[in-house]
Amino acid sequence: MSEAPPRVLTVAGSDSGGGAGIQADLKTMLALGVHGMSVITAVTAQNSLGVQGAWELPVEAVRAQYRSVVDDIGVQAVKTGMLASTELVETVAELLSTTNAPVVVDPVGVSKHGDALLAPSALDAVRTALLPLATVATPNLDEVAQLTGVRVCSEDRMREAAEAVLEYGPAWVLIKGGHLTGEPGRKGGDQAVDLLTDGNEEHWLRAPRHDNRHTHGTGCTLASAIAAQLAKGQSVPQAVTAAKEYVTGAVAAGFALGGGIGPVDHGWAFGKAHTAG
Repeated sequence: MSEAPPRVLTVAGSDSGGGAGIQADLKTMLALGVHGMSVITAVTAQNSLGVQGAWELPVEAVRAQYRSVVDDIGVQAVKTGMLASTELVETVAELLSTTNAPVVVDPVGVSKHGDALLAPSALDAVRTALLPLATVATPNLDEVAQLTGVRVCSEDRMREAAEAVLEYGPAWVLIKGGHLTGEPGRKGGDQAVDLLTDGNEEHWLRAPRHDNRHTHGTGCTLASAIAAQLAKGQSVPQAVTAAKEYVTGAVAAGFALGGGIGPVDHGWAFGKAHTAG
């Protein structure tokens, strides 16, 4: 009988198109060699064109899923994604406070297509209840603006953004600079730049910016990859560096699906290994 791999729990919404949310999380966890488990907080009708509908699950259903998994199976890391409402944010924060495991908080505000996935009234709960529990918070630039009011239009302001998020209490913050644009060959142009910091250490993570529009699920994938590496015992800088490498490969291999924005390829490393073999 094989020994069970590290266990990682995602608390997030379901994406019927399979590109983001729970589906992206579980694919990422499988690819990185951990056992993925899920607490579904909301169901979306979603495809490559956008989100056509979203329905929150009752708090009782979210709580029951969480307790069912954690009390019997246990977890080595938890990742949160779409939480939708104040009530769900507060409930998940309460549950996380009872769990002794690193937490990766992806403060999902909008979808890749610009559809709202978090009620504006829930922002305060994210700031005061959820972020203080985060081992790593992974906001993109739009989410930084939502949470802090800091608008980042150049790499030079990423440190200010990180300081503003850290004021809400996460141990580390990863400011994702993938939305920065610039001229190729110039600062912020041909590279995707992220800043990881705990307020003392700074790690600037750079990777080639791939010319591929099929990037649905990038944020979910990155946060889940960080959680997977933390569950395997890596430090935060090690986990984030490895996750950045994984998601860069997934973006490079992203493929067309439907009539809009296709997903990143969560199994890109499997394909590479298959080709090499």
